[in-house]
Amino acid sequence: MSNVSHRISRRRFLRTSGAVAAATAMTARSYAQTAGANDRLNLALVGCGGIAKEHHGALLKLRESDNLGILAVCDVYEKRAKEFQAAFKEGGAGEPAVFKDYHDILAMKDIDCVVFCTPEHWHARNILDSLDAGKHVYVEKPMTHTIPEALAVVEKAKKTGLKVQVGVQGMSDESYIRAHEAIAAGKLGPVVHAQIEYCRNYDINEGPWRGRIETHEKPADLDWDMWLGPAPKRPWSAARYFEWRNYKDYSGGVGTDLFVHRLCRIVKACGLKFPRTVLGQGGVYIWKDDRELPDNFQMVADYDPVEGITPGMTVHILGTMANRFRYDHAIRGHKATLLFGGGKGGFEIIEERTGKVLETYQRVGGEDMRLHHHNHHLAIRDGVELNCPPELGLYVGAAVRMANLSWFQNRLLAWDDKASRVVPADQLYPPTQPVEVG
Repeated sequence: MSNVSHRISRRRFLRTSGAVAAATAMTARSYAQTAGANDRLNLALVGCGGIAKEHHGALLKLRESDNLGILAVCDVYEKRAKEFQAAFKEGGAGEPAVFKDYHDILAMKDIDCVVFCTPEHWHARNILDSLDAGKHVYVEKPMTHTIPEALAVVEKAKKTGLKVQVGVQGMSDESYIRAHEAIAAGKLGPVVHAQIEYCRNYDINEGPWRGRIETHEKPADLDWDMWLGPAPKRPWSAARYFEWRNYKDYSGGVGTDLFVHRLCRIVKACGLKFPRTVLGQGGVYIWKDDRELPDNFQMVADYDPVEGITPGMTVHILGTMANRFRYDHAIRGHKATLLFGGGKGGFEIIEERTGKVLETYQRVGGEDMRLHHHNHHLAIRDGVELNCPPELGLYVGAAVRMANLSWFQNRLLAWDDKASRVVPADQLYPPTQPVEVG
C-alpha cells in the first residue's frame, strides 16, 4: 500500500459531525434531493505532492455521496502520479489514467472539473488554461502567485461562468458569514481593528518546509523543465523542487501559504476588498540557510471605510515559525469585540466597557476540505454561492503579495485602485508634514 493512501482520519471527520451534517445537509436523503446529484461529476487531480494526500482522502469520502468519478491524475514526477493512481484504485475509485502534462487532461471531454495541487507559480496558468478548456477548477491557495494573474483569473471566471473554488477550506466554516452579519448589524459599533496570527514551532535543526528532500539526484521520471514552467530556468535543484515554499520564484512563503488562511476570515467577516496600504516586516532570523523568504513575518494592512461596518480599519497578522504561542483572533469595534475560537469554534461578542459576553455563536461547519469540495460540487450543479470565490482569492492574495513586496523592497506600499496596481505609498499619499529625523 502506497504511503500516498493517507486518509483524513475518522476522528477528524467526526469532530463536528453533528453540526456539519446540519449545516451542509450531508446525508444520503439530502443528496438524493439535490438537483443534478444523480449526474456524475468527473474529476482529475493535478499535482500529487503532500497536500494532494488530503484531497485524495476527501474525494474518496465524497465519491459516492457526491457521485464523483476520478478519471485522471497528473504529475511531472511520474512516480508520484502512479502512487496516486494506485491509491485511488485501492480506495475503490477505479483506476484513473496517468498523465505528466495537465493539458492532456484538459483535452479529455469527460472531465468536468480539475483539482490543482501544484506549486503557486503554476496556479494562474492552470486555472486560465482550464477555463479556456471549459473545465471547472478547484485550486489550492493562494489563487495565484502575482496580482496581475489574479486579476486575469477573476476576469476569465466571470466571462466563462465556470466555478473556481480557491482552496481556503476555513471558508466552509460558517462562523465568518455569521460574524459579518453581526458586524453589519452594528453589534460591535464601528470596527477599527482586527488581529489574527499563524504561529508554529519548527525543529531548530530543520526549519519550516525543510527536511523533505527524497533524493538529491534528479529522478529519471521527473520533468524538471516542465515543473519550472513559467519560473526562471535553472539547473536541477533538489531543494527547490522538494522544498519550493522557501523560494520566491515559486511561493510567497509564510504570507501565501499561511496568512491567506487567516486574512480570508477577516476579509469575509468585515466585507473588505483591496487594502489601502500594506507593510510587511520580518526576516530570516533562525534558519539562515539559502531560503529567500522570511521565517518570521508580520503584516499590517490599512483598509478604507466600508459603509455600515468601518470608518477605516487596521488588520495585523503575526507569523512566526519559531514559537507557537498565540494571541487572540479578534475584531475590535468601538462598542464591543468579536472574539473567534474557543473549544467548539464560533465566536463571542464581548461588550467593551463591562467585559460582558453579549452573544455566543457556536460554529456550524468547520475547516474541512470535504465540506469545501462539497460546496464546489453544489456550485457546479446547482449554482449555490462558492465559499471562496475568485474575488475573495484576489482581495486576500493581493494583500499578502503586497506584504511580501513590501518586505522585499523595504517600504510601505499602496493599492492604486484606478490603475489596479501596487505603488509606493508616498506616491498616492505624500507626507502632510516634513519628515523629521531624530
